[in-house]
Amino acid sequence: MEENKSVKGAHDNNEGGLKKTMYALIAVAAVLAVALAFVWFERSSLVNELNLEKEDLTAQMIALQNDYATLSSDYDSINTQLDSSREEVSQLIERIKKTDATNRAKIRQYEKELGTLRSIMRNYIVQIDSLNTLNKKLTADAAAARKEAAESRRQSEELSKTVQDLSGQVAVGSVVKGRDIRLDAYNASNKVTDRSSRVVRLMTTLSLVENDLAPKGPMRVYIRVKGPDGILLTSGEQKTFELDGEQLICSASREVDYQGEEVEMSIYLNGISDYVKGIYTVDVYTEKALLGSAELMLR
Repeated sequence: MEENKSVKGAHDNNEGGLKKTMYALIAVAAVLAVALAFVWFERSSLVNELNLEKEDLTAQMIALQNDYATLSSDYDSINTQLDSSREEVSQLIERIKKTDATNRAKIRQYEKELGTLRSIMRNYIVQIDSLNTLNKKLTADAAAARKEAAESRRQSEELSKTVQDLSGQVAVGSVVKGRDIRLDAYNASNKVTDRSSRVVRLMTTLSLVENDLAPKGPMRVYIRVKGPDGILLTSGEQKTFELDGEQLICSASREVDYQGEEVEMSIYLNGISDYVKGIYTVDVYTEKALLGSAELMLR
């Protein structure tokens, strides 16, 4: 009887130990479950946080890509560099999308590359602004230079025109003029006559007007005498002179020494065999101009 009691007590003791052990294991399992739940929660929170960081980084890269797309330049060398940087941004966006958010080393590397590309873009902006400012200045300077050159040309043209006008005025003013032009007929007794049958020679008289602007020195004066029929009278040998590029035949000529003062002169026409009734005309020339004309009536 006592032996059975002893066995029963040992059995009860074993059961009590097992229960304690089981309770202890349950408690440990509960603690572990709580710990695992906490770790899982923490890891989920970290993963979510990393995914948000990746999304933010991706958004920043896309914004930078848009900034690069709106950036333009008028300079081929800068445009080439911009195209290269745009390609780098596109490739970096693709690498970020393919990289797991938990790969923090890669994400940090991409963040640094983002900063570098931003810095490069700021340098582009500064460089483009500087070149545009310089280009505007050069454009303004070129416009001012063109305006100044145009003004210089205008002044030069005006000066040239003034010189030409003055030269023309001097040229016109330097032409010797004649006055008191007369045509008279003389007989064999060297007396003036108006009877055609008695005329042996014609004489043209005139005065060369005073002109300080005219060239000084020998000057030849030419006469062209025409009969009533309009035919030019010449005394055998024909002599010519040039006026305004045209060769003209003269009836007679005479050279005088012109020194800018008034000169009275006469030119004879001899060697005409026959004179008829009618009006005779004489035109008097120098090699620069027509001095004037006169008429004579023979009866």
